[in-house]
Amino acid sequence: MPRPTPGATPEVLDAPVRRLPGRLSAPDPGWSVTADVVVIGSGIAGLTAALRLKEELGPEGGKVLVVTKDRLAAGSTRWAQGGIAAALGPEDTPAEHELDTLVAGAGACDPEAVRALVTEGPAAVHELIALGAQFDRDPAGELSLTREGGHHRDRIAHAGGDATGAEIQRALIEAVGRAPEIEIIKRALAVDLLLDGPAGEGGVAGVTLHVMGEGQRDGVGMVRCRAVVLASGGMGQIFSQTTNPVVSTGDGMALALRGGATLRDLEFVQFHPTVMWLGADSVGQQPLISEAVRGEGAFLVDDAGDRFMQGQHELADLAPRDVVAKAIMRRMMETGRPHMWLDARHFGEEKWQRRFPTILATCRSHGVDPVTELIPVAPACHYASGGVRTDLWGRTDVPGLYATGEVACSGVHGANRLASNSLLEGLVFSRRIAAVLPGELRPWSEPATDERTDGLVPGSVRRGLQDAMTTRVGVLRNAEGLAGVTDYLDDLAATPADLVDLDAWETTNLLTIASAVADAATVREETRGSHWREDFPERDDATWAGHLDVRMRDGATSVVFAPAPPSDGSSDGADGGSSEVLP
Repeated sequence: MPRPTPGATPEVLDAPVRRLPGRLSAPDPGWSVTADVVVIGSGIAGLTAALRLKEELGPEGGKVLVVTKDRLAAGSTRWAQGGIAAALGPEDTPAEHELDTLVAGAGACDPEAVRALVTEGPAAVHELIALGAQFDRDPAGELSLTREGGHHRDRIAHAGGDATGAEIQRALIEAVGRAPEIEIIKRALAVDLLLDGPAGEGGVAGVTLHVMGEGQRDGVGMVRCRAVVLASGGMGQIFSQTTNPVVSTGDGMALALRGGATLRDLEFVQFHPTVMWLGADSVGQQPLISEAVRGEGAFLVDDAGDRFMQGQHELADLAPRDVVAKAIMRRMMETGRPHMWLDARHFGEEKWQRRFPTILATCRSHGVDPVTELIPVAPACHYASGGVRTDLWGRTDVPGLYATGEVACSGVHGANRLASNSLLEGLVFSRRIAAVLPGELRPWSEPATDERTDGLVPGSVRRGLQDAMTTRVGVLRNAEGLAGVTDYLDDLAATPADLVDLDAWETTNLLTIASAVADAATVREETRGSHWREDFPERDDATWAGHLDVRMRDGATSVVFAPAPPSDGSSDGADGGSSEVLP
């Protein structure tokens, strides 16, 4: 694979070439509505964006419409166990949070984005509390803060012990319920953007939806709008084993790519090191054993009882997730075992019930009692550090299209997301979008004739796609496996669907994003953060300090290497400039 030439100019690199649908095949819209802003997604990023936009636009400033693929609470937010990270403790500072984030990101973070996150984070969390989210408190009434992997301070605020996401989701849904002027369309898949010019040149004129219900809005319709905020979450379902819910099929990323937006850093897929191992044949959403369990003192052991993280990193079992996931995989390969073990037996029943009631119940439901038994764990897909490329205010390179949360690549996470920074990113960057979008609303425009080539692949290929991605583009990657998966994805792309339905739409989105992830992983011939190439085991800053951008024009994709700006010599860019801070 040709390597990039050192320099400051973006460079198109050779990558596997395939034709994917330039848009999804779908019936003509049978209904239409209008809204000034459409927010796609109903997790922490989407509902925060909707609530803040309602305030910023004012009663006469414009209509906000939220589109959710299932129920309001069906996305990834409610599954977040550990908590939300921010410099909330009296001895903590945003600068320390910034440094931990940059170190975890392995030289691929945007320092200005990180600074915005950590500086605005505490105020964003306090705003969430004012909205009604109830975090756990210590006996003195102060926030109860704990520690997770990669953090050098106790800065993780949690709720219900290990039900932080569920509590945040509850508070946001109730807040939206108190704002009836925010319209909601449930059980709706966002199909494609409507553009007022060719993809890559035109701006947002609307979006097509497929509503899975009965009544006036049923089937495919369109929303005419002046802006779209993508907050649709990740793409974990491209793998056969993931912590992501079934709705995480990469729909927002695929829609953006087809519409002319750029996807950045897709090769940096985070595999959570401690996912409960349910057996070699288990597929779909797997139970997460939160990093907070290790933050409270649990530790990893192999079959012989050896604590193999000792000596691997200064933080041992609380090392950044990529370090722990790689160590587990190495020990699995050395021993021939399909999993390792997490030991938290010393917690006792009372601590398990008080601090981790959800995880305790989940483990017991699968036949393991962590009070008296070791928990079998292995890495599984958890989080997309990359996504739709944005600037510091959530803008993409499609006029009128913004992105926030896991669907976006704001530059915060780099090559490996620091634990519990994801909820904070959704809060901070949704607030940032709401601060600028009202002043940037585009005039109403007519959708142009869509010249993109449509197509679909059948839903029946989904399981094979997921198995191939897990086997060859999982935690450990190499040229042979990546070449094999590329050939396999090529074959799938040439398999037409004979039925237009939700399964085919989702599977085509999965294929689109899986192809982009595989292409980026093939091109990046180094190991960095969560991207682990056994044939290129070292980090190579001389060649690969920068980003891989995937672009599409009518189904044809390309990979562009965008070199990082010259470093100022600080560790992993930790002194990387300033950013305007929201109040």
